[in-house]
Amino acid sequence: MTSTPAITLQVNGEPKECPPGTRLPQFLQQLGMNPRLVAVEYNGEILHRQFWDETELQRGDRLEVVTIVGGG
Repeated sequence: MTSTPAITLQVNGEPKECPPGTRLPQFLQQLGMNPRLVAVEYNGEILHRQFWDETELQRGDRLEVVTIVGGG
């Protein structure tokens, strides 16, 4: 049995890998990020949170992930 090769995408300008079929919230968790505390630009467009669960990452996707920082 052969495993499906990981897909490579760009995250904040660096190559990252994930298994095929990975959805955005799971990928953010794999990166150690809290999905509730980040904003995501997906292939040049701000991706509204309501679409995250249905967004399946594809080879060559480009993500810019910004962490929301609180403070005063």
